Amino acid sequence: MTNGWTVFRAGGEIDIAFAPVVRAAVVRLLADGHRRFVLDLCGAPFLDSAGVGMIVAVTKRIRAHHGSLRIACDDKRLLRVFSLGGLRPVCSFHDSVEQAAAHPAGAEDLAGWPRPRR
Repeated sequence: MTNGWTVFRAGGEIDIAFAPVVRAAVVRLLADGHRRFVLDLCGAPFLDSAGVGMIVAVTKRIRAHHGSLRIACDDKRLLRVFSLGGLRPVCSFHDSVEQAAAHPAGAEDLAGWPRPRR
């Protein structure tokens, strides 16, 4: 926990092997009453489509429980994957866990998720 935020640190590849681990942990933590999450991707060297799918799935699940998700990521290559996948506008990105957890969660964190198509 950092400043009231539950932090998931991903130091390895965010792929098909890692995705179910995070998904199961989020389900368990939501059942325990946690609602504010930071996904730390600052040490992750790789993100594949299974990783992106996992982030979408946990975002929806957290939102369904009126929670907040922020992503700490300072890698331009990973941020490009989020941009290409259309997630940059709907996720809250920060350069570090400290930045992500610096302010309390607000209703705007996942407001509009999933964002209506225009």
